[in-house]
Amino acid sequence: MNMHEIEVVPYDASWPRQFEAARWLIDAAIVGLKARAHHIGSTAVAGLQAKPIIDILLEVETVAELDGYQRNFEAIGYECLGEFGMPGRRYYRKGGDERTHQIHAFDAGSPDVMRHIAFRDYLRAHPDVARQYGQLKQRVAMTCRHDISLYSVGKAEFVRTHERYALAWWQERSAGQ
Repeated sequence: MNMHEIEVVPYDASWPRQFEAARWLIDAAIVGLKARAHHIGSTAVAGLQAKPIIDILLEVETVAELDGYQRNFEAIGYECLGEFGMPGRRYYRKGGDERTHQIHAFDAGSPDVMRHIAFRDYLRAHPDVARQYGQLKQRVAMTCRHDISLYSVGKAEFVRTHERYALAWWQERSAGQ
């Protein structure tokens, strides 16, 4: 069982500023790499309840090039955990079990990049869906007994369903531009 406190809190208006501060540090740590950082996850959606962890999506030409920057990430407080169960990703976390930030790095243009950005933008554009998602996360957090696996399972169907909607919505919007 993967246990640590799981708390879903009301939206905090400082989350975008926390992302910007983290992005500045990340940019400095990987100077010389062509990269783009995005604020993703629930803390990136105004008004959405969330675990107070800043999720960062880092797009790079190839994630393998990040492997040479491990010391730089460690110097700014991140633990480098490699793929961490997801092939094609590099995962970094700050704060250990009491995470404050986490970075999900993928190759630029990968389906994972599109999936994360589409879901974020979809929730931003559909406040009713964001509200439902926040309520679901709150309910699951209260019943999962601080087991992150149970928390993830409890929201998985909602996320899978709405990721499909989000990708279709996002592709339709992109085609119209």
